[in-house]
Amino acid sequence: MSRNSAILVALLMTALFVFAQAPQAKPKTPVVSSMSKRPRLWSLQPVVRPALPVVAKSASGNPIDAFVTSMYAAKNVTPLGPADKRTLLRRVYMDLIGIPPTPAQQDEFLNDPSPDAYEKLLDRLLASEQYGVRYGRHWLDVLRYADHEERMFAAPGIHLWRDWVFNAINADVPYDQFVRAQLTGHRGTSRTTMTATGDRLPKERRPDDLFALGFLARGHVARDNKDLGELQIAAVETVSSAFLGMTVACAKCHDHMFDPIRQKDYYAMKALFDPLVVKKQILASPAELVVYGRQIGEYEAIRSAAEKPIEDLVRPYREKLYAARVDMLPADVQAIVRKPEPQRTPDEQKTADNYFPVLRIDPDKLEEAMSAEDRKTYRSLRDNLNQVTGATRRKMVKDLPAFWTVEVDRVLEREKTYILTSGDPERPEKNHPVEPGWPFFDGEPDFREGRVEAFSDWLTAKENPLFARVAVNRLWQWHFGEGLHKSSSDFGVLGGRPAHQQLLDWLATEFIAQGYSQKAMHKLMMTSDTYKLASSGGKDVIQKNLEADPAGRFLWSFRLNRLEAEPIWDSILSAAGNLDTTLGGPSFDIEPHPVRNGPPVVSEEKTNRRGAYIIRGFSTNRDIVPNFLQAFDVDDGRAPCPVRTQTVTAPQGLFMMNNPRIEEASGQFAGRLKQASAGDLTKAIDLGYRIALARPPSASEKDAAFSYIANDPERLRSLAWLLFNLDEFIYVQ
Repeated sequence: MSRNSAILVALLMTALFVFAQAPQAKPKTPVVSSMSKRPRLWSLQPVVRPALPVVAKSASGNPIDAFVTSMYAAKNVTPLGPADKRTLLRRVYMDLIGIPPTPAQQDEFLNDPSPDAYEKLLDRLLASEQYGVRYGRHWLDVLRYADHEERMFAAPGIHLWRDWVFNAINADVPYDQFVRAQLTGHRGTSRTTMTATGDRLPKERRPDDLFALGFLARGHVARDNKDLGELQIAAVETVSSAFLGMTVACAKCHDHMFDPIRQKDYYAMKALFDPLVVKKQILASPAELVVYGRQIGEYEAIRSAAEKPIEDLVRPYREKLYAARVDMLPADVQAIVRKPEPQRTPDEQKTADNYFPVLRIDPDKLEEAMSAEDRKTYRSLRDNLNQVTGATRRKMVKDLPAFWTVEVDRVLEREKTYILTSGDPERPEKNHPVEPGWPFFDGEPDFREGRVEAFSDWLTAKENPLFARVAVNRLWQWHFGEGLHKSSSDFGVLGGRPAHQQLLDWLATEFIAQGYSQKAMHKLMMTSDTYKLASSGGKDVIQKNLEADPAGRFLWSFRLNRLEAEPIWDSILSAAGNLDTTLGGPSFDIEPHPVRNGPPVVSEEKTNRRGAYIIRGFSTNRDIVPNFLQAFDVDDGRAPCPVRTQTVTAPQGLFMMNNPRIEEASGQFAGRLKQASAGDLTKAIDLGYRIALARPPSASEKDAAFSYIANDPERLRSLAWLLFNLDEFIYVQ
């Protein structure tokens, strides 16, 4: 051993001796999230009805005002005065039905001296079938409705779910039943019945509630021709966001960083929906089925005649190419592929199926192998077949209406569920199985009537502290522009606390006491003095309030809100006198479709229907959501949208100024003014303001408009255009 090596060994031995004699430090405990050490969320505490503040005196007698008046004193803010009757009238119309009041409707309210005139107005609007369109559209944002998404199976009949939502809102279906129907197809919690012979049988569902299950079916989207469990993932994330107001989706890849939700909870909740599969339901009478069968038979005979010469032409080329590809495979695979399918074992069939993409002969490969003459003939025959499968089929066969629903697959129900690595369905952690369940529930769920059924019973129970709180907070947000709890889909740690939790809890208990009637809650909120406040007032009062409440959360004024895209669309068509308010039916597109190697295809559908029926969705090949909706902040439906953003952008201004639809509507609006005023331009100006803004023009506005028109009725078109482009037209105050 060299001298240097000896020294190195001696030093090493000395270090080991010293380390062995030294007291050993305790190993550090790894940093892990402990659910038990996390603070108890306010939102998970039981909902207890608070007493009305005794120090507050509210002239309205509405309990909401008692709580809000108490907050004014506590926060040192002063409410603005009430809005004038015209402002309030337009606010209520745009809030409840999304269509401005006509001059006749304005006169009806303004000339009604009865003390209950305002309540009668609310009752009329809540009874209008257009109310369901307005508030159904709010809910569909939260439930991520889309007409189209690539490989979305439910797309052909998905509008029937949308129409079910609109009708349920109009019928004031209790909110707990509204939710249960979309999860289970049953409105009640009793889903079985006992026969006289002692047999327990499932209760028959209401036929129309079949369409409620479109909520779940909408989530089934296949990626790369594979079912990757999108339905189940969408169900977990949409249900938890919409009805629980919790970000369970954040636990998909790891335990939630802030809230008491484990990754295991996410996959336990996913297991509730794992047995669900989509099912196509044909919606046709026996007579329609017979006619359809005859049409299909006649069409298939024509198609077979068009396919036969193609098959005769390509057969020798396909056989040659196929044989060459088989010869390239391993010998054992060749033997399997050459064996007739009925003689293959299940494992052999799986092997053959795996090699199918390799052996498939695509048309372009066939063309490459053909002679020039055969290639020319082949292309001509293919063009003829395309004509048959396209225009000829559309002419001969009227497709039957269909709807995609969901049902339980009993085989899948017996399969285990595992935690997925990084949420990848193709990487299950077989050492981490999970049982069906859900977060925030302690105990053993009773799955005798079904997994989703058990969950829906817990979800909609009066004892669930989240269910009513989340719902009334959404209703408040849609009326006031912001929820009492600002993060309406996040009642966790990062969502913060409500501006007035006592008021929120009182509303939640009142919602339950009112039998989950949304209409009752609308009326309660809208009859409060808080809702009737003005949005502007004295500068000194506003300055003082902003010093105490910079974020404007203490309800001392009504929030100025920009209208969403749909009521803007409806207001334009309403002013033009061309709005079709018919309920139901497929969505329509307002833009031409780009077509490869051809002119754009313009939709033949009626495009003057309510904005709630404008198509929305997602595709990688083209924009599904029309530019108008995108400009005014409409999402494509791939994710829940708890709050619409309210941007102010150039595309919005460009649409209102330059779009051909605005030009057309301006002409129709002007024609309406000409006809109604019978040549009296002063009357036309007054009527234009009342139709567009639900108020007469001020003296200065009337003078300016009259000077601009200069006794030329043709300039009413420009006045109509100007009214469309006033800020007041797209804002509610």
